[in-house]
Amino acid sequence: MIAGATDWAVRLPTTAAVDGAPLPEDVALLPSQAGPDVRTRDVRPRRRKVMESKATRGGTRWKRFAVVMVPSVAATAAIGVAMAQGALAASFSVSGQQFRVSADELHGYGFLQYGAVDTQHGGDEKAVAISAFNHATITNLCQSVSFDVPVVGPVTMKLTAGDAGKAVQAKNLYIDLDDLKTKSATFSNINIGVAAGDQTKGPGMNKGSKYEMADKGGFAQEADEAVLTGVHQTAWATNAGTFELSHLGMHVSKGADGQCPAS
Repeated sequence: MIAGATDWAVRLPTTAAVDGAPLPEDVALLPSQAGPDVRTRDVRPRRRKVMESKATRGGTRWKRFAVVMVPSVAATAAIGVAMAQGALAASFSVSGQQFRVSADELHGYGFLQYGAVDTQHGGDEKAVAISAFNHATITNLCQSVSFDVPVVGPVTMKLTAGDAGKAVQAKNLYIDLDDLKTKSATFSNINIGVAAGDQTKGPGMNKGSKYEMADKGGFAQEADEAVLTGVHQTAWATNAGTFELSHLGMHVSKGADGQCPAS
């Protein structure tokens, strides 16, 4: 013990004992506390805990960690949800290779169509019409593309999905096309000539993509519902919040003759 009026904390080893009572680790005695308790006449020294513990010393402060991490995780989740809902478009440059799309029927709800420009990987720009739907069902979808492979030559990749029993389902669907032919097209409550940025029926202009340029005050048309049959189109890009393909099939063949029908 250190004698004197000042209370100096004195550390005792873990194995030390006072009057036969062992002192645990992290216990310190003060000189004024070393004598017997005046009230109880207990000769064992009073004890106080040092202001730290094994649980926190040298470890992670989990409450503080949670305060820092929760907003970051929440922000990441919010971005993911926004992309899934089509509020943000995944930015990508188009490949410079068009692909064909055909379907027996495309039945869409919340239709919007407006003009825009897609930028290719090399920087070239392509004028396109963006056809957008809040929700669409597609029957007997066929999508194909032909491209050159070194040594092999032309190769065709074709995808099919969505028979009459279970059609393809798409939400927040955007199709960047430059050619469209249909057997028939029926629109319900259509507005032609609305400013693209002021539309109220469709999913809105495709936001967030630095590769798509469009004028919010430019020409657009919108409708509550659109039914297209005998669809044939060529497109540069397609993106959707969700794209559910039932009975999906894919076939790769040599040559350029295995594509979906053009008309």
